[in-house]
Amino acid sequence: MNFLNELGIAEVNPGSCTGPGQWSNGTDAGVLSSYAPATGEIIASVYESTVTDYEAVLERSRSAFHEWRQVPAPRRGQLIRRLADALCTHQEALSGLIALESGKIKAEAQGEVQEMIDIAELAVGQSRMLYGCTMHSERPRHRLYEQWHPLGVVGVITAFNFPVAVWAWNAFIAAVAGNTVIWKPSPRTPLSAVAVQRLCNRVMEEAGYSGIFSLFVTRDNELAERLVRDRRVPLISFTGSTAVGRRVGEIVAARLGRSLLELSGNNAVIVDESADLDLAVRAIVFGAVGTAGQRCTSTRRLIVHESLYQTIVEHLIAAYRQIRIGLPLDPEVVMGPLISGEAVAAFSRALREAEESGGEVLYGGQVIEGLGNYVQPTLVRAQNHWPVVQRETFAPILYLMTFKEIEDAIAINNDAPQGLSSALFTNDLCRAERYLAAAGSDCGIANVNVGTSGAEIGGAFGGEKDTGGGREAGSDAWKCYMRRQTNTINWGTELPLAQGIRFGTGHRERVSRP
Repeated sequence: MNFLNELGIAEVNPGSCTGPGQWSNGTDAGVLSSYAPATGEIIASVYESTVTDYEAVLERSRSAFHEWRQVPAPRRGQLIRRLADALCTHQEALSGLIALESGKIKAEAQGEVQEMIDIAELAVGQSRMLYGCTMHSERPRHRLYEQWHPLGVVGVITAFNFPVAVWAWNAFIAAVAGNTVIWKPSPRTPLSAVAVQRLCNRVMEEAGYSGIFSLFVTRDNELAERLVRDRRVPLISFTGSTAVGRRVGEIVAARLGRSLLELSGNNAVIVDESADLDLAVRAIVFGAVGTAGQRCTSTRRLIVHESLYQTIVEHLIAAYRQIRIGLPLDPEVVMGPLISGEAVAAFSRALREAEESGGEVLYGGQVIEGLGNYVQPTLVRAQNHWPVVQRETFAPILYLMTFKEIEDAIAINNDAPQGLSSALFTNDLCRAERYLAAAGSDCGIANVNVGTSGAEIGGAFGGEKDTGGGREAGSDAWKCYMRRQTNTINWGTELPLAQGIRFGTGHRERVSRP
């Protein structure tokens, strides 16, 4: 595992950093060990951050913001370009660490680092396109326009399943917008965060900056909540479960701050009778099995036209039988482990509940005994209204159901608390347009002949309902990290009021004429 040395991962690392040469030396909060979910072995450990560490990180980040916001945006983009170069140089090593620590297969880990590089390139371009707009004033000799300014310190809380990419979605866009960023990574994947912070430190030092990207590692919910409650942090971006995200949203709203929430998904694929089955099956298998079903965009519900149900089941079982399960760093492996023993237990509980509700396991359903947190990818005949189907279970369980008319399929798709990603496989243009119309899918992402998993960074990523409503990455998601300011300039010598109002104390107010 030479990649650990390349990335500077020693046996014990500090758990907080504000920039080059500013790692904390505190050890009072104890040690957090990172376990490989494939074997249960300790990879390395970090010292957790203390309250003192947190305050040091925050104050350094606030101080850096006052300087960083005055740097022209295109120059901010140059720093992100350097980060993209560093990620390219260390892509192999970083993807190896991600695979080892998160359990996702090496190919998916490489894709995650590539996603960081891609969002960096998008951010570099965005640094020259932080556009406002100009409006025509109703008052003569007045100019009316709007511009966008950075918010300040942005807090980013990420989950284990994408331990670094989701941070990059937020951090790179926030940084070119003029903000500084504090990162609280998942305690399941601290080493990946420490490795990325080390790359950031190197790039910041070479460019003459400090404190733009900061990190603190903790499994202490009170310390994490301290960040969420902190009025000095105007925006909290949180990725995780709906239950925790709802709590985050309530706390931030109570202090009138901003929250960007990327929460649970319960994503459905609809396959109608005109669909290309080979295309559909490949997308369904990747969507359901990729990252062992631990993506927020994983395919969890399959809604198949009743005339194709048996054929689809046969195709899926044939595909599932070919899935090689094993160590994430093995290039022949297609599916790695779940993240933890708790995740394995949740998998088993969900299947028991599905069977008690009347579900039929068509394939899989077993925990693979031995080292690591391995389970079989599983197909279950189910009904959409069952509580277990309405919940997100972070595991490779795919619930199958049928429909007769496309309107019924769309209704089933929408009949879930979450609204992240959805897909329709069809060769019927009218059905595709119906599915994408206002009365169609209610998800933030709706695809035709493309699966639910694997969104591109050029579009805004996020969903509705219990998914939280946040948007990250492309399109105009950059506006989440900035404040809008409307400006009026009077370049005349008179003072006309808006809406034609005349105000005075007995004298006639003069109104300018063009």
